[in-house]
Amino acid sequence: MTAIVEKQGPRAVAVVRRDHEVLIIKRYYDGNDYAVLPGGSVEPGETFEAAALRELWEESTLSARVERELLSGHHNGREARYFLMTDVVGTPRLSGPELEANGPDNSFELMWSGPADFAPLGLHPAHLQTDLPRLLDL
Repeated sequence: MTAIVEKQGPRAVAVVRRDHEVLIIKRYYDGNDYAVLPGGSVEPGETFEAAALRELWEESTLSARVERELLSGHHNGREARYFLMTDVVGTPRLSGPELEANGPDNSFELMWSGPADFAPLGLHPAHLQTDLPRLLDL
């Protein structure tokens, strides 16, 4: 099993909506259960939008188009920008480094979740638990 070590630069995040749910990655790592939205570090020379699209593809095999920036904030002390996706194509399937590292002590599970699931799943950062329903009218 391979651990995923994310760079400490800015983070770009894809918000994929399906009716009254969003795509999340349910995580278990280092004894902690939590959930995050698909996303990761912005690489040198890459725009936030391009990074969000790349991370979405790498983690879920979904392709999409950025509709708009939904919000900005911080994720573990890093600048984070969240982009609402549109024209989403495909069926979410775990892929990339997350698939390679997936195992009993470091698990990744793609799932659709609504606002009632956000707190029990530990959606991180916590501000998303209230921001997403408000901004997306979930």
